[in-house]
Amino acid sequence: MEIQAIRGATQIAEDNPEMMREAVVELMAEILRANALQSQDLISVIFTATQDLVSDFPAASARAMGLGDVPLLCAVEIAVPGGMQRVIRTLIHCRTTRSQKQMVHVYLRGTNKLRNDLAQ
Repeated sequence: MEIQAIRGATQIAEDNPEMMREAVVELMAEILRANALQSQDLISVIFTATQDLVSDFPAASARAMGLGDVPLLCAVEIAVPGGMQRVIRTLIHCRTTRSQKQMVHVYLRGTNKLRNDLAQ
């Protein structure tokens, strides 16, 4: 098994806990599906949220979907002038038989323009 990292992001229309929960669950489920991972394959998950998202912690949504045994961390994304608003990003460390080039990075809800080089 190798240790690899996966990037992902999503955006919500407004800052509210329900929208955040829906977007985080969608993002995490798609990353797991696209990379053929189970929760036991995850080493850790880091979430960042833009400074305009304060209604809930992205990690709370991940715990609610069954990732409670995975170490989760939330942080605030730096506020770059002109940067995309209401964005939740993730960096996932996992154990897998895939190489880094085989990892599928997932950018949903218009966030693919953040990393055109990685977005599928």
